[in-house]
Amino acid sequence: MVEEQDEKILAELQKDGRATNQQLADTVGMSTSACWRRVRALEESGVIEGYSALVKREAAGFATSAILHVSLERHDTTFVDEFVARVMQRREVLECFATTGDADYHLRVVVRDMDAYNKFLDEFMFRIPGIRHVRTNVILKEIKTGVALPF
Repeated sequence: MVEEQDEKILAELQKDGRATNQQLADTVGMSTSACWRRVRALEESGVIEGYSALVKREAAGFATSAILHVSLERHDTTFVDEFVARVMQRREVLECFATTGDADYHLRVVVRDMDAYNKFLDEFMFRIPGIRHVRTNVILKEIKTGVALPF
């Protein structure tokens, strides 16, 4: 659990992870040394896992995005471990969630175009042992995206 002052820091870092400590301290109303200590504590405790760039997928040439609903034949450890290991290796898979409901897993996949998506299915997804069913929802328009927490 983070304190209120930490939430302010996290909210600002989610907006601009490249802000200097001075800018961050000014924005959240703290001294630079106190701000630096809190950021270090958030990093050391694992609340802040790292820093990265947000890339606009279309501008980078990835025009097609889809949500895959994947069901396995059985929930045998062998099938599950194999599925997870293979998914973890694929750069097209941005997110993978084990879920309740009709599908066992939901994947968010991005590729350059529909030909690349068909190749992803044919050469990867359909070759993973133990998959019973894959259903695709192509994303027509992204309304709200991101990984920021609601601070």
